[in-house]
Amino acid sequence: MLTKSKPGWWMPEAAATPEDVFLNRRAFMAASGVSIAGALVPAGIARADDADPTADLYPAPHNESFELEREVTPEKYNLNFNNFYEFGSHKQIAGAAQKLEIRPWEVRIDGDVESELTVGIDDLIRRMPLEERLYRHRCVEAWSMAVPWTGFPMRSLVDFAKPLSRGRYVRMETFMDPQMAPGQRQAWYPWPYVEGLTIEEATNDLTFLVTGAYGKPVAKQMGAPLRLATPWKYGFKSIKSIVRFTFTEDRPRGMWEALQESEYGFWANVNPDVPHPRWSQATEEVLGTGERVPTMLFNGYGDYVAGLYTGYEGEKLYM
Repeated sequence: MLTKSKPGWWMPEAAATPEDVFLNRRAFMAASGVSIAGALVPAGIARADDADPTADLYPAPHNESFELEREVTPEKYNLNFNNFYEFGSHKQIAGAAQKLEIRPWEVRIDGDVESELTVGIDDLIRRMPLEERLYRHRCVEAWSMAVPWTGFPMRSLVDFAKPLSRGRYVRMETFMDPQMAPGQRQAWYPWPYVEGLTIEEATNDLTFLVTGAYGKPVAKQMGAPLRLATPWKYGFKSIKSIVRFTFTEDRPRGMWEALQESEYGFWANVNPDVPHPRWSQATEEVLGTGERVPTMLFNGYGDYVAGLYTGYEGEKLYM
């Protein structure tokens, strides 16, 4: 008899996000000191799939190796609860994010590579092996969701870039346009948004470059046209709207690390036993349900990634 074993990140059905539950986060965010008054994206607001030159590629084939034994978070919640500091520091950023101009869009690959190059986003997407994966997403603010991302393994981009052996890290950078993105006019943030991974992390099976979600090109407020998904790390590592990949000998310093190193480090791996300096990470709220569930080490993906950190035990791996 064929028996299907539960993957390491399995959650019980009770933790699923039902379609008919309205998002209610007042109690949680009040405890965190954040106001979330706002409304859903109004009908008629442009989505990333409007006239997208790659829209014919979606939905992409589903990769059954990356499953969740729970329902995904309904799209309406994902579209209307976003961090995108380039457009503002509140969660109801969807309307403001529609100012993001995603065509034309070019991606620069440079640093320690055989040949530096710039490629148009549509050319890049069409040359990569698109697929859909179901991933858990855990924010450092102690909320979570489950998302059907579409994109390609970052390993494919690394192969395309042909890094030299001294390129031990990948530095990623988002766009810089304060006229388009008013949040970038705030001088206290060290713009542009930068994040980084080791080359081993970048080529791990889980590391995914996202171009779509929910069977269509990814929405602007979710990081169009190209964002990162590293589901074992806190969400601030998953940089949005990427324009540059630099392969380098030097460990990149992310925007949040530069802003407050004592709270946001380079590694940022999920660990329920290591609290944020201002709140516990032991549990998380599942978006759309108001339910709190236990947080899992590496967000439940330890079978894939725990081995990456052998020899780094002396570093702050979980902040």
